[in-house]
Amino acid sequence: QVQLVESGGGLVQAGGSLRLSCAASGRPLTINSMGWFRQAPGKEREFVAGIRWRGSLGNTYYADHVKGRFTISRDNAKNTVYLQMNSLQPEDTAVYYCAAGSIYSSGTYYFPSQYAYWGQGTQVTVSS
Repeated sequence: QVQLVESGGGLVQAGGSLRLSCAASGRPLTINSMGWFRQAPGKEREFVAGIRWRGSLGNTYYADHVKGRFTISRDNAKNTVYLQMNSLQPEDTAVYYCAAGSIYSSGTYYFPSQYAYWGQGTQVTVSS
């Protein structure tokens, strides 16, 4: 089992920045990838960013709508993954979820079904 706890959400004005953190505990050695998803009211959960948890490369993957604005990173010593969000816009308002799993194909980072473990979510609200 892996437990995930997100933090860092809040209210920010358009154009501002936030950094989300996700701390993993339990048995993080059983996973090889982590990701961030978000869900706005009335919408499906959508992929934001993913990162290879193991290995020196730490390959990263981004949804088109956040490329150039969001950066995912990891600190394996702290069992923590981060999501730096810059140039936030009102359409970025959502509950952001951290997820972890064992993923073996780069093309599948985008699908929630590939992740076995989920955090409780943290609210991000961007005002115009």
